[in-house]
Amino acid sequence: MMHRTVAEVMTRDVATASPEASLKTVAWSLAYNDVSALPVVDTHHHPIGIVSEADLLRRQAGLPEAEGRDQLRGTAAVDHRTMDARTAADLMSAPVLTARPSWGIVETARFLNERGVKRLPVIDDTGTLVGIVSRSDLLRPMLRRDDAIHEEIVDEVLGRTLRLTPGGVTVTVQEGVVTLSGTVEERSTIPVIELLCLSVDGVVSVDQSLAYAVDDLQPDHDSAHEADNT
Repeated sequence: MMHRTVAEVMTRDVATASPEASLKTVAWSLAYNDVSALPVVDTHHHPIGIVSEADLLRRQAGLPEAEGRDQLRGTAAVDHRTMDARTAADLMSAPVLTARPSWGIVETARFLNERGVKRLPVIDDTGTLVGIVSRSDLLRPMLRRDDAIHEEIVDEVLGRTLRLTPGGVTVTVQEGVVTLSGTVEERSTIPVIELLCLSVDGVVSVDQSLAYAVDDLQPDHDSAHEADNT
């Protein structure tokens, strides 16, 4: 089955800034490359920070918080360190959080959410910048066509992984919602099918009305049944 990784969705051609880049150069690069943030890299192309449009806007207003307010007083508060910033190194957020190309997109999305960041520079085993991944990149698998999802479930999940009899389970996919019907041999197979379908990129939810021939969870009861929907 397909398990998307950061390497498959990240942007590889990354615009960067040097630590000594002027703020005007940073602003120009953001606009020219149509991005909202730049990793700041050292001479070895190792990310040491990140500078964003929001950082530049706070510099313009001299505000410490992203929302531009002092949360305790409810009034604008001047951040003199930000006001005095002249280079990318002065203004960047550091140390920088990073991701690895091998990370799964689900764990990466959780990491972004837990840390409250919008993007992560991606580094290899030597610490060298190889890409950048954003929230929108991680959402890309959700845009998979229904027919591609259907093909993966039928061929990979039901066929190669579970080796079920062809035609025993009918699969339909609409707007990412997978519906399963038909009959499987053993009751214990049903939750496995559901979990594997949910692991397929682009699947929103799984509805099933599968029946089973043998209740292997209760050996003394082996007549055909319809499984409860979950």
